[in-house]
This record gives sequence, structure tokens and C-alpha cells, in this order.
Amino acid sequence: MTKKALFVAGGWDGHTPFESANVFASLLREADYEVEISDTLDVYLDAEKLRGLDLIIPTWTMGKITGEQAKGLLNAVSEGVGVGGWHGTMGDSFRENTDYQFMVGGQWVAHPGNIIDYKVNITNHGHPITHGLSDFHMHSEQYYMHVDPSNQVLATTTFTGDYVGWIAGTVMPVVWTRSWGMGRVFYCSLGHVAKDFDVPEAREIVRRGLLWASK
Repeated sequence: MTKKALFVAGGWDGHTPFESANVFASLLREADYEVEISDTLDVYLDAEKLRGLDLIIPTWTMGKITGEQAKGLLNAVSEGVGVGGWHGTMGDSFRENTDYQFMVGGQWVAHPGNIIDYKVNITNHGHPITHGLSDFHMHSEQYYMHVDPSNQVLATTTFTGDYVGWIAGTVMPVVWTRSWGMGRVFYCSLGHVAKDFDVPEAREIVRRGLLWASK
């Protein structure tokens, strides 16, 4: 039976929401998913449509979400629809909505130095999302986030303190999973722009993470 995935793309264009969504829409289609890319948050108001999905991929940086839109999304996930995403298109959406942040398990607060070289360390080699992958390097934004201690962390990064001295040595989660009711949640802080997914490990982690989260 064909599975169904919905990308909800928009918000700040600097995070290439549609280009990045298309990277993973193609990969999901290869996995026999029926994929839709919506450009409106009102899609979250259609409870019947959401119940028929296996996976929702929020791809919307900042912006505002109404109480009813957020309720529709969060209810669908709590009832078992998977949710997964990356960078600020999931981890810096709707800054005023703490219920949404509670579901995600974290919120972006800074990227010291902006575009820099940094290392991602795989810390859980037994999880299907990271199994067989080795540590790797990125040239992009290194996200500093406020994170939920209940997350199951799969990969981290360590801040050198070169740009903000007092965080030297801070180990920050990069990839995690969690639950929201009956739904699985996957998040990866990589992916500032679509080109970041040219790094094979970054692309593979998100591909696997979306499949893992799916109902």
C-alpha cells in the first residue's frame, strides 16, 4: 500500500524551503511514497486529510501559526502520524508557539560564526537512522539550540568557543528522536540550504529519519 507524505513549505526564503523539500520529496517517491508539497499552513486545518497521512514534513522557518493550525498538526502527530524535518524549517518555526516547540523537542537560538567548518559526531551507532555512519564535517551553520532532555540523541557537535568564548566545549545535540503521543518525531539541525545535503551523511540521516518517523 502506497504511503503518503506531506511537506508544508514556506516562511523565510533563506532556508530554501522548496528546494530542500524537493530533495527529500524525490527520495520519498523512490521509496514509493505519494508526496504532496503544500505552501499553506491552512492544510493543517483539514483533520481528515491529515489522518490519512503517514508522514508530515514541516518546512517553514519563522512565521506565525494560528492556534487552530497548530492544534491540527499536533493532534495528527499525537494520533500517530509521523513528523520529521531539519534545521530552521522545523527547529525555528513559529517562535511564539511553545506547544509546537514542545513537540519538536528543541528551538534554535544561535549559530555563532554563521557559516563555519564544524564536525558532527555520531553518538548512537545502534539506531537505524545512524547505523553504519561515521563522524563527518559540515561547512554551514552550527546550530546552538535549547533542547528537551527527554530527546533520544543520535548525533552531536561540540562548540570550540572561537566565536562565543563562554560556550567552549559545549556538546550540542544535532540529531534526535522523540515521541509526541502515538507519533514519532525526528529532527536534524543540519540543512541551512539545499546544497548542504550534498554532504552524503547529512542527506542520508534525514532520508532515514523521515522513513523512521513515518507511520
